[in-house]
Amino acid sequence: MNKTTNLSLIFMLLVSAMAAPAAADEAAAVEYLNSGEVFPTGIPLSEAVRVGDTLYLSGQIGIVPGTMGLAPGGLERETRQTMENIKTTLKAHGYAMNNLVKCLVMLADISQWSMFNEVYETYFDEPYPARSAFGANGLAIGAQVEVECIAIRE
Repeated sequence: MNKTTNLSLIFMLLVSAMAAPAAADEAAAVEYLNSGEVFPTGIPLSEAVRVGDTLYLSGQIGIVPGTMGLAPGGLERETRQTMENIKTTLKAHGYAMNNLVKCLVMLADISQWSMFNEVYETYFDEPYPARSAFGANGLAIGAQVEVECIAIRE
């Protein structure tokens, strides 16, 4: 190798070493987000937290946006409202349903899993996000379903 090639390699190594910490700092930036489009003001939570390109949604229940009242009509209607609330929250922060990579489903009555699933699957095209589910002994404000999600923007 000649002297010019050596200097070029050293320069490239220095530039990439200086850029790496800046990229790491950007990825570690944490934003606490509240659009006001679903949760009413004064609730002690962030509707979502963004870390880099990953968006962590707080658990969503079937509340009518701007209220703490559940959508009337039972589990099917609550599930539909829950999924609409997820969609609204994602959109408010520049994401969409196809950005979801993981959902955690909590049901007050796990025996109603099939009914929940009938509504849930209408909100996705394959491939579906990874998912976990469990039965819970009580959810916030008497909800029958709560869904927590993680989305990644590519």
